[in-house]
Amino acid sequence: MGKLILETQISIDGFIADKNGGTNWMIWNWGPNWTWDLKLQNYIIELNQSANAIIISSQMAQEGFNFHWQNVSENANDKMLALAKHITSTPKYVASNSLTKKSTIPGGWENTQILKGKLKDSVSSLKKTIDGNIIVYGGATLVSNLINDDLIDEYYLVINPVALGNGLPIFRALKQLNPIRTITFECGVVVAQYNK
Repeated sequence: MGKLILETQISIDGFIADKNGGTNWMIWNWGPNWTWDLKLQNYIIELNQSANAIIISSQMAQEGFNFHWQNVSENANDKMLALAKHITSTPKYVASNSLTKKSTIPGGWENTQILKGKLKDSVSSLKKTIDGNIIVYGGATLVSNLINDDLIDEYYLVINPVALGNGLPIFRALKQLNPIRTITFECGVVVAQYNK
């Protein structure tokens, strides 16, 4: 049975984006210059390589998640090559009741399926069919719903040393988590690992 893990960047006050959806406050906000220190880069590569499936939101699919990682995987000199190759080769599932395979998304539907129906039912079913880790990236609505439905088994919160004051939260109600460990990295990021 699969274990659903969340890996997300977050501010110290619990937001994954500012109130307009912006992420330029992050030490690394998915641009081509991977500004995390090498130890954090390797940590995230290893975490992602532990996943046998990936869940993304329909918004991420439509914004070009597949296209972005396909481009990175074609550059042999990119620091993110190992990460990109794993993401492109791993089965991806888009949580959506509006998209179909006839919908156009940047990068296309190769190695990508749609999770339809009630999120709790479709993700619970997926967890029964996948051996090993399933990683979810977001966005805020998808992740909040997974948290509220108690579907996430393990949390990897990549905490940036920034307080936003307001923004897009993923925790919308009281949630008690069990701490496993925290790791501090040279670039200022702390990764806090929890399980439910």
